[in-house]
Amino acid sequence: MPRKPQLTDLQLILLSTACAREDGHLYPLKASIASKGEDITAAISALLKRRLVERVQVSDTAKAWMQQGNSQCGLVLTDKGRGLIDGHGESDDQVAIPAPSVPRTGSKSEMVLTLLGREDGAAPAELIDATGWLPHTMRAALTGLRKKGHAIERGRRGDLNVYRLITGA
Repeated sequence: MPRKPQLTDLQLILLSTACAREDGHLYPLKASIASKGEDITAAISALLKRRLVERVQVSDTAKAWMQQGNSQCGLVLTDKGRGLIDGHGESDDQVAIPAPSVPRTGSKSEMVLTLLGREDGAAPAELIDATGWLPHTMRAALTGLRKKGHAIERGRRGDLNVYRLITGA
C-alpha cells in the first residue's frame, strides 16, 4: 500500500494561494501567514522536497523568495502541486485530506466540537471549564481535532481569543 503523506494547513494554504494565481507563484504571501517565519521555511522546504513547488528566477521583487547572488529566486507551483489542489493532474504522492471524524456520543471531544460550533465560537477558558482539562491539554485536543479533519479557526471576540469550527470545510 503506498504511503499517503499529509500536508499541513500552512502547506495547503501556500499551495491553494499559488493555485489561485494565474502565474502559480507562492509569493507574495497572504498577510494572514506572512509573519509565521520558521513555519513558512519548514513548509516550503517540505513542498520543495516533494516537488510540489520549484525554484524559478524572478525579476519582480514581490515574487522573490530569496536572493541568489545577483538574481532573485521565486517559487512556483508545479503540475504535481496543482494536481493535488485542483484534483486534475498527475501525482506520485497522494495527499490524504481526512474527512472529519465523528466523536463518540457524550465524549469531551463531542462537547468541545459543540462549543466550537457555536456562531461566536469558544474561548479557551470556556473549553477548559467545560472539560476540566489543563490549558496544554485543551490546545492538544484542538490540534488533534484538526488532524482528524475538523477545520478550526482562531479569531477574536472582543478582547478574547476564540476558536470556531468552520462549517462546510
